[in-house]
Amino acid sequence: METTQTLVNTSVKNGVMTIELSFDPGNCYTHEMMVQLDSAILKARFDNDVQAIVIRGAGEKFFCAGADINMLKKADPTFKYYFCLHANETLNRFEHTPKIVIAALNGHTVGGGLEIAMAADIRIARKGSGKVGLPEVNLGVLPGTGGTQRLARLVNKSQAIELMVTAEIFGFEKAAELGIVNQVWETATAQEFFDKIQAYAESFCPPNKASKAVGRIKRSVQSGADLPFESALAVERELQQLLFQGEDAKEGLAAYIEKRPGKFTGK
Repeated sequence: METTQTLVNTSVKNGVMTIELSFDPGNCYTHEMMVQLDSAILKARFDNDVQAIVIRGAGEKFFCAGADINMLKKADPTFKYYFCLHANETLNRFEHTPKIVIAALNGHTVGGGLEIAMAADIRIARKGSGKVGLPEVNLGVLPGTGGTQRLARLVNKSQAIELMVTAEIFGFEKAAELGIVNQVWETATAQEFFDKIQAYAESFCPPNKASKAVGRIKRSVQSGADLPFESALAVERELQQLLFQGEDAKEGLAAYIEKRPGKFTGK
């Protein structure tokens, strides 16, 4: 009986699910890894104890170096098409899930690795640990896991085209200047970086924050940003109405009036 290799590890601590990509070399992703990543996202959705999600790579050298080139070289065009389609659907699940997703970039984040990271809501990198870029043009192809579209939405269209056609690989500081990375943290060790990421993710969980409000803010932006303005306002109103019916909205208003910190429960 064939044994399935574990390529995606998950763990939950204090309301935060950590999803770790684990494949040698470079935490590259295969179709099997994407299937497991898809399953992990669904697991996080249905787990009421999970309020926030962190995605990271195993080890200290790579977040993810992209798709496994050996797999793509052996595959026929039909498989490659459905591989890209499923990868698109998997990364869309990150954006559609009403729980904040933080990409912890400890190491090189290139090609499909950057495409995965761009599907997260917030990207935080460890200073000096790696570089980013979409160099797929050097392979005679384009960034086919949402890269052309997400990069163009993070930076302007002209910059996105230039970065992709030149195949430029650059540091996290430039990525932050361009708006691809939210923050760059300097830490003594990788473990210190991940400990800070855990604490940061926990800050969006009860009792610190109303996690449903955090998730609905995310959904309003992700769903509404590309809609006509009036339609986007309708999405915002409906999400707000759902929050008004929850306990955390009542607690937040009461805490404000009583001049005390809110104690949120995620309900």
